[in-house]
Amino acid sequence: MARAPARTGWKDRRVRQRVKEAPLISKHPAAVLFDMDGTLVDSEKLWDVALQELAAVYGGELSETARKAIIGTSMAASMRILHDDLGQPERDPQASAEWINARILELFRTGLRWRPGALTLLRAVRAAGIPTALVTSSGRPLVEVALDTLGRDSFDAVVCGDEVGAAKPHPEPYLTAARLLDVPIERCVAIEDSPTGVASALAAGAAVLAVPAEVPLPPTDGVHQLESLTGADLELLAALLGDPPA
Repeated sequence: MARAPARTGWKDRRVRQRVKEAPLISKHPAAVLFDMDGTLVDSEKLWDVALQELAAVYGGELSETARKAIIGTSMAASMRILHDDLGQPERDPQASAEWINARILELFRTGLRWRPGALTLLRAVRAAGIPTALVTSSGRPLVEVALDTLGRDSFDAVVCGDEVGAAKPHPEPYLTAARLLDVPIERCVAIEDSPTGVASALAAGAAVLAVPAEVPLPPTDGVHQLESLTGADLELLAALLGDPPA
């Protein structure tokens, strides 16, 4: 089935002008690309609730190993992991995905909490005039609900998991974001929390800032890790690209 083109926040010329007027390339990243679940908002626990509820509907219980393996993956991959973990690989992944999406929408609408330091950093990046993108494995319907918390004007582009041909850990989501912003991916900083997302950003060629949430991340070349985004600032983002602070 053909996928819908990725939508962006580029509503008019003012957004394109934002990119043109961004700080000099030697001072700041060309763009900052944010993951959503577990990075900006504390939504992974809501996914856990929905997945465990579906496992119970199927007469089983999701193992901790499978739960962690699902973090950061596409919906299709998540359903395969769930079914295999329950010993029910024959189940219809589309039917399971529809159940999960409906339940997650309910949970998202109860409200999302920001991860520590995430809102402060996002505001600082926006105030500096640096283009931003939201790059998530979640589908468009969920993202639209999340944007009620994140702010629809917080991102110049939004790349959803159901709007790309290959989801994370493939580099396509991050390459798509850079293309939509018309910036070189090598001058972008991607902020992630999961092994899947980190792999995607690294494969795309972005500098990576990792803030593990649910799953520990091993030390990896090219990845700077923090316990949280509290205290993260523009100077740090510039340093990830080897640039002096502004």
